[in-house]
Amino acid sequence: MKEIGHWINGKHVPGTSGRFADVFNPATGEVQARVALASKAELDAATAAAAAAQVKWGATNPQRRARVMMEFVRLLNRDMQKLAEALSSEHGKTVPDAKGDIQRGLEVIEFCIGAPHLLKGEFTDSAGPGIDMYSMRQPIGVAAGITPFNFPAMIPMWKMGPALACGNAFILKPSERDPSVPMMLAELMQEAGLPDGVLQVINGDKESVDAVLDNPLIAGVGFVGSTPIAEYIYGRGCANGKRVQCFGGAKNHMIIMPDADMDLAADALVGAGYGAAGERCMAISVAVPVGDATADALIEKLIPRIEKLKVGPYTAGNDVDYGPVVTAAAKANILRLVESGVAQGAKLVVDGRNFALQGYEDGFFVGPHLFDHVTKDMDIYRKEIFGPVLSTVRAKTYEEALSLAMDHEYGNGTAIFTRDGDTARDFASRINIGMVGINVPIPVPLAYHTFGGWKKSAFGDLNQHGPDAFRFYTRTKTITSRWPSGIKEGAAFNFKQMD
Repeated sequence: MKEIGHWINGKHVPGTSGRFADVFNPATGEVQARVALASKAELDAATAAAAAAQVKWGATNPQRRARVMMEFVRLLNRDMQKLAEALSSEHGKTVPDAKGDIQRGLEVIEFCIGAPHLLKGEFTDSAGPGIDMYSMRQPIGVAAGITPFNFPAMIPMWKMGPALACGNAFILKPSERDPSVPMMLAELMQEAGLPDGVLQVINGDKESVDAVLDNPLIAGVGFVGSTPIAEYIYGRGCANGKRVQCFGGAKNHMIIMPDADMDLAADALVGAGYGAAGERCMAISVAVPVGDATADALIEKLIPRIEKLKVGPYTAGNDVDYGPVVTAAAKANILRLVESGVAQGAKLVVDGRNFALQGYEDGFFVGPHLFDHVTKDMDIYRKEIFGPVLSTVRAKTYEEALSLAMDHEYGNGTAIFTRDGDTARDFASRINIGMVGINVPIPVPLAYHTFGGWKKSAFGDLNQHGPDAFRFYTRTKTITSRWPSGIKEGAAFNFKQMD
């Protein structure tokens, strides 16, 4: 059986802890590999080596570092198909979706090519008599990223790209559920010219996470995952004097106004609700139609679209809409929450509980579900399901719809579908959520902006990628400079007399 170790000092190394986790093929339910789980000692040794390698990398001029990013982009495009197939085989998402995962990471790397500009400091001439003042942005040293299973290419690149471009060394602790692509990214970084030791990939579980949070050489930590773990990492990391940014769960609402284009809204909901089997922190999981007439029209259009969804393994072709969820435990949790929705009185309009795929009976496939008449006290509304389940909460008015999104503890993303500019503008201004779509169902900003939620979807004061990433991965040093009179008046042939 294939065994995945770690990437340390520019080569694959086996784990030494003796502990392993299974890596499944989610489509078949079979174990296809096992991944080593690092001990604290392994993490600490890799970090010490990274700190030593960082000194020379941090002193390399930003333009040379940017050239590594340029070459990395070329290599990502060269190996796109191979990376996507490896990603799909461990995560379960379709190949086109896997390519999208890689592409959104690649775009952040493209942004990092502009590091020389983004790292420029500020200068004030003659801040006082003969005094100049200037600032410089310097790397923090060693940074670490703890990344989730649902985007095994995108999130590692969102973190390691800016960190490395800023001159830091980087410790990547990817999800142990789909570790192959992060290892492949490290290989490509080496091929692109990154010095050995500057990027270390340490596979592991909670022991490795705690080792990252406690290691005094690691100055900054980024995390993406569930809110409870985000809270834990943020608290422990900050207590240890690190700068920490953590992004947690989501319950993204899409408000459909009576004047919205219902076909456009229905298509958007199906893509945003069921794509990647709902395993996206930016998935739309709550539809909020305003008025019963709007709700009835929306449900009528959603049902045939949902019933036509093609669910299957990534090997079944590019016309598959979504694949399996990542583990048997994830499938069991989704179905448990669906049952709770039925028990608590929601109307299950599309029932995917008995979904089975011939030849893949042991795979982790979950059929699409659509609930209507969901209320805000139900578990399916309050909790992040992270599966192909769309809940419809009917609102009588725009203000009621707005309050649903605003009162929910999560604040990652939201959207409104309307033809009315005034309503859209009011929504964008008032909503207490980090990313807002107007007739756009999944409002993930492009690489040169910044990604981040509000409320319990984020912990820390800086977002991912864009200019915020360059602020997070650097420290600002400000210099006030004054020089005494020199020899510009000409040569001096004797010591100056005392006044």
